Amino acid sequence: MEKIIFQAPKNGESVEFYVLEQTKINGQNYLLVTEEEEGDCDAFILKELSQEENEEAMYEMVESEEELEYISRVFGEILEDIDFTM
Repeated sequence: MEKIIFQAPKNGESVEFYVLEQTKINGQNYLLVTEEEEGDCDAFILKELSQEENEEAMYEMVESEEELEYISRVFGEILEDIDFTM
């Protein structure tokens, strides 16, 4: 499982996530990540905000209930053995 490190733009604090899956929907990249490598834990869906001219990828957590519900269903179909609860 790939481990990535994110740096918060406001305070520069680093957060590590494990990437469970990634997908592209309507040209938009999404990551399904967790803070723990194994076991039951919270998962987050991140949406890529990067522009092609930027070297570093920029992501934000999906907060829209409608978008979150739709994307979590897509990840649920990709990862059949994972249950999502909101």
